[in-house]
Amino acid sequence: QVQLVESGGGLVQPGGSLRLSCAAPESGFSFGNMGWHRQAPGKQRELVAVITKGGSTDYADFVKGRFTISRDNTRNTVYLQMNSLKPEDTAVYYCYALWEVSWAYSEDCWGQGTQVTVSS
Repeated sequence: QVQLVESGGGLVQPGGSLRLSCAAPESGFSFGNMGWHRQAPGKQRELVAVITKGGSTDYADFVKGRFTISRDNTRNTVYLQMNSLKPEDTAVYYCYALWEVSWAYSEDCWGQGTQVTVSS
């Protein structure tokens, strides 16, 4: 199973910003949809944002206008720019990618998770 490599989490004050990154462990992958999910303590994992290979994006209502997802297909990397952070954004953030193994088979890949804590 392929694990994506995440970076960029940390502690930030309310109203602050963080940028998360997530990349394939090595070159040679072809990814379809990529995205970010999050899981807060005691809650289910939820979708935050998704981006297609062509660059179309979609966001959960609770981050619209504050978060921006982007990707670099040449680097097999997806980013999440998080602005105007709120305490309720505190969670472990997981990146996701659909690995296009062949024309007939795709495989879900996940990152290890990175903690984002929004607190004064």
